Amino acid sequence: MRRIPKPFGKSPFRPLMEKAEFERLVEEALAGIPSRFKKLIENLTVMVEDEPPPGRPLLGLYHGVPYMHRSPGYYGNIPPDVIVIYQGPIERISRGPEEIKDNVRDTVLHEVGHYFGMGEDELREIEKAVRRSRLGEKK
Repeated sequence: MRRIPKPFGKSPFRPLMEKAEFERLVEEALAGIPSRFKKLIENLTVMVEDEPPPGRPLLGLYHGVPYMHRSPGYYGNIPPDVIVIYQGPIERISRGPEEIKDNVRDTVLHEVGHYFGMGEDELREIEKAVRRSRLGEKK
């Protein structure tokens, strides 16, 4: 990981991870999805992009038809659903490599939750519980 100067803000440096390393973290997060959910994931592409569209403060984005709204023959000639994970914003909210890893995992799981039809409120509650358990692990 290399660091670049950031002249404004609390820290003069922010983490900047090589894209290949960041993509590896995304792959690890996907591999960590429990098998009972992973086996249900079909026709899904996960990508890493540097930044979200201008004016959209996002860490990730799911675009597609949620799993619970699909019919049995849904996958005929349908392009894949897409999850995009945005590297720049995740790096900017992270204080180091471990936080980048945690934020990547949280973002991937959040977007996979949307794939399964979960809404923002439900996902926020799950994320709070995950953060609480993570804090308990680090003590």
